[in-house]
Amino acid sequence: MPARATRRPRSSRPPLTRDAVIDAALAHLEDGGLGTLTMRELGKRLRVEAMSLYRHVPGKDELLDAIVERLIDDMHDDPEVPDAPTDGWEDFLRRLAHGVRRVALAHPKAFPLVASRPPEAPWLRPPLRSLAWVETFLAGLRAEGFDDRAAVDSYRAFTGFLLGNLLLEVSARGADIGPLDVMDGEDPDPPDDPSLAQMRRDFPVVASLRPLLRQDRSAEEFEIALEELIERIAAIRSGAGA
Repeated sequence: MPARATRRPRSSRPPLTRDAVIDAALAHLEDGGLGTLTMRELGKRLRVEAMSLYRHVPGKDELLDAIVERLIDDMHDDPEVPDAPTDGWEDFLRRLAHGVRRVALAHPKAFPLVASRPPEAPWLRPPLRSLAWVETFLAGLRAEGFDDRAAVDSYRAFTGFLLGNLLLEVSARGADIGPLDVMDGEDPDPPDDPSLAQMRRDFPVVASLRPLLRQDRSAEEFEIALEELIERIAAIRSGAGA
């Protein structure tokens, strides 16, 4: 009677998936910082050969982009962040700002990638750097009576406020906000401008406001923000001297 083949014990390790790779990359970032993340180190964390990671994430740049996509998805999945204003634009912006901050504080060492990785279009601004988020933001303000220019200017002011404050906050929690968004010295490709036909189909508000979004008004915005800051400091001084 032929001997029965000995069955090899099943591995207790869960199967490797794209989500598992991204989860491990996020955990690695929070443990060791962006400068320690390599495909080899990530493979060690997952107890697999580094080459097996490429079946799920084509390359190192794609891994970093996938991490950013996960953070953006977390903002979308936050039940406290509405898809549209329900109690006025002020409540809408407050809830959105707190939702972005929750993501930043949950992943402080990964959050700088939201600022440094190329967005979906070169004229989008972090942390609301996806076409879907900008569509939500602009459509929400339009529904509240903002005209096109006011909606776009509000987007720029809002994102500038969020990014500046949150990068300082995560830096205080150990995040490196230097130029460490690329592993092994590779430079990310600049983002392509999505086709107008695609945006008209999927993001009609963004498509209609693209000419305004693409305008470079950095100098003007800097002066406005500076004057607002000076006014705020003057108010602080008056309050302190009262």
